[in-house]
Amino acid sequence: MMRANDCFNLDEWLDSLYLGHSDYIFRYSTTMTNPGKKSYKCFLYPRRTKQTDRYAISKSHRSVVTRLSGRTPSEEDFLCNKCRHICKSNMQGSKKGKNKLLTSTSQPSSSTPASSPSVQLPFPSTARGHSSCCICKRPGPKLIVVPVDIRHQVFISKEIIIPAGARCCPNHLQGNIGDLQPISETTTVNRTTIAQLVKFLRSEIQRQEKTRLNFNNDESLSDAEYVDLIGISKDSFKDLLHYIEGKVRLTSTRSLRTSLAIFRMKIRGGESNRVLSTLFNVSQSSIRRCISSVRSALAGKFVLENLGFQHITCSDVIQHHTRQIAQTLFGNSPAGNQAILVLDGTYIYINKSGNFHFQRQSFSLHKGRPLVKPMIIVSTTGHFISVMGPYLARNNDASIIKHIMKSNVEDIRNWVQEEDIFIIDRGFRDSIDYLEELGIQAHMP
Repeated sequence: MMRANDCFNLDEWLDSLYLGHSDYIFRYSTTMTNPGKKSYKCFLYPRRTKQTDRYAISKSHRSVVTRLSGRTPSEEDFLCNKCRHICKSNMQGSKKGKNKLLTSTSQPSSSTPASSPSVQLPFPSTARGHSSCCICKRPGPKLIVVPVDIRHQVFISKEIIIPAGARCCPNHLQGNIGDLQPISETTTVNRTTIAQLVKFLRSEIQRQEKTRLNFNNDESLSDAEYVDLIGISKDSFKDLLHYIEGKVRLTSTRSLRTSLAIFRMKIRGGESNRVLSTLFNVSQSSIRRCISSVRSALAGKFVLENLGFQHITCSDVIQHHTRQIAQTLFGNSPAGNQAILVLDGTYIYINKSGNFHFQRQSFSLHKGRPLVKPMIIVSTTGHFISVMGPYLARNNDASIIKHIMKSNVEDIRNWVQEEDIFIIDRGFRDSIDYLEELGIQAHMP
C-alpha cells in the first residue's frame, strides 16, 4: 500500500500491478489475441468454467481422459471439478452408469469422428411443439405430454411416430386418437428413442406369445367371434368400455379390454374361474378381482341408464317399444295410449349355502336344487324395462308381484297408469284380483 506522502512512481506501480495479476493479464491477452483457443473450457465437457473450477490434468488421470475422449490432453488443458471427480471414480472402479453418463455427455472434438447423434427413419411423424395438440392441432393451454406407452401404441396401430415431449389434449389419452395426420414423411430420432421402441416391441411380442385370447387389438378377432365369445359386437364392446374407464385397476397381465372380456364371458357362459384363467393366461385370483371390479363399475352409471323404471318413460314405451299386433290383440283404447308389459319370473341357480336357514329358503322343491328368482319386466318388443329381486325360492310369481306393487319398488305405481296392461302366465293367478283393484288389466293365456 502506497502512503499519501510518498512520491508516486508510475513505472513501479505498473510493475506491481503486473506481478500481482500476471495470471489474469496472461489469460486475458491470450483470449484477446487468440479467441479460438479452448484454454477456458474443460477438456472432456466443452463448457466455459470459472477460474476457481479449473484443475490441471494429473498423470494418473491422463490415461482415463484419453480413453474416454479419444484425445490426448496437453499440458495447457484442464478439467472441471465434476469431470475430475468422475475420472477419479473411473479409476476406483465405480459403477458403469457413471461411465455411460460421462460418455453420453462428453463431446469429442471434431478431429475425431464419432457416431451421429440422430438417426433418420422412414416413418411419418407429428409435431413436437408445446403450443398446440400434436393430434388435433387444437391450441393450449390445457395440454399434457404424451406418455411413452401411448406413443408406442400409436406407432404400432398407425405407424406414426409421436416425438418425445409432444403434447396433446387430455381426451386423447383415453384412446380417442381419431384420424391422426402427420406433418412430415420422415422422423429424426436419437439412440435412446430407438432403444425404447425396440424394448417395447420385444415386450409386446413376449406378451402376445403368452396370450391365448387377445381382445386388446380390434383386428385380432372378427365381429362374429366377438358375438360368439362375449355375446356383443365390437361396437357395443367399445361403448361398454367407456363406462369402466378409470374405475378398474389395470395390471401388467390384464388390460381394460381384457377385464371387460373376462366379465362378459363369465356372465354369458358361466365358465369357471379356472377355465377363464387358462383362456386368458391370468391367475385365478386376478380373475376374481377383475370380475368384482368390473361388476361394481357397471352397477353404477351403466345400470341406471339402461335398466329400471327410471331409465325410460311410459310414453317412450308406448311409442317406440310396443308392437302393433300387441295393441290390436290386447289394447282396448282407440288412442292406443296403453302401456303393455310382459312379466315373468325366472331362475338363477346357486351353490348350496353353508347357512342352514338360507339353505332352506333358497331350495326349490319344484326344481330340486337351490336357486333365487328375479322378476323380469319387458315390453312387447323385448326391451328390458326392469329386473326386480332376486327373491327366495319359496316365493311364487303371485307373491312376488304383490310385494313389488305394495312396496312400490322403483316407484312402479306412479309409472304404471290405470288401464295399462300386464301380460302374465298362470303363476300370477292369485294376484289378478289385486292387480284389478289397482286398475291394471291382467291378460293370462
